[in-house]
Amino acid sequence: MPLKAYPLSNGSKTLGIIAGMGGLPLAIASEAKKMGYRVVGISLQPPGDTSLKPHVDSFHISKVSKLGSLISLMQKNDVRDAVMAGKVPKSILYQNKLSLIPDMKMAKLLFSIKDRADDTILKAIVSEIEKNGITIHETTAFTGDLMAPEGVMTRNRPTKEEMQDIGFGWNIAKKMGELDIGQTVVVKDLAVMAIEAIEGTDEAVVRGGRLAVKGAVVVKVSKPQQDMRFDVPVVGTNTLHSMIKTSARVLAIEAEKCIIVDRDAFIQEADSNGIAIIGIDSESADHITL
Repeated sequence: MPLKAYPLSNGSKTLGIIAGMGGLPLAIASEAKKMGYRVVGISLQPPGDTSLKPHVDSFHISKVSKLGSLISLMQKNDVRDAVMAGKVPKSILYQNKLSLIPDMKMAKLLFSIKDRADDTILKAIVSEIEKNGITIHETTAFTGDLMAPEGVMTRNRPTKEEMQDIGFGWNIAKKMGELDIGQTVVVKDLAVMAIEAIEGTDEAVVRGGRLAVKGAVVVKVSKPQQDMRFDVPVVGTNTLHSMIKTSARVLAIEAEKCIIVDRDAFIQEADSNGIAIIGIDSESADHITL
């Protein structure tokens, strides 16, 4: 489905990308430019990934702990519309490095929130940004062609037993998402090998895959209360590499709710390594019987 021009604020044709790691910021930059937008890329540090630089009209780096500076940077670059894309490891909150000392705006935000769950932090950040005249749009407004379709995408297909693992893992992953713990669960033979927490999807896959020894099934879903402005589920080559490293066999992702970065290459690599990829929607998940 071709992307249509997204109605940005005040007729603006400038889009800011607040970028973490991974290929998603690059994919969004490419699509936004095709849609005629001037693109301003702002890489959060850490990780401070500079791979976005050649793909945008203007590139900047902003420390993740300096919310006031980030807002000022966007205002100086006439950014009134932005998207958040790419992973910023939440574990950096616990590293106690001098470079991560928050500015006044970020410190005030962190003291005001009830907990440090992903949604709590991100919703507070979005709210603060939008108070300053910058609208954060749904990531999916610029990723229509990247959303996972329903059905098997690879030559390899899940077995009956693996489909049962998918149904088992789906229910657990949805409950985890409801609690804002994570979006990914690794299962085998109707037993949980690992659930995603602060370490992120790829490390959870490696941990669970090693415990399963081989043949693990990975299930990644959106949260029941998913805010599509941030933390949208994404899979890419790093996810596959984690599966290959531990001889995992199946990746089940939520159809139309999960982004696949560079889908053609992703599926080709899965096929080359005997991995089955399947998109599941809520209705079909309800019909997977154990």
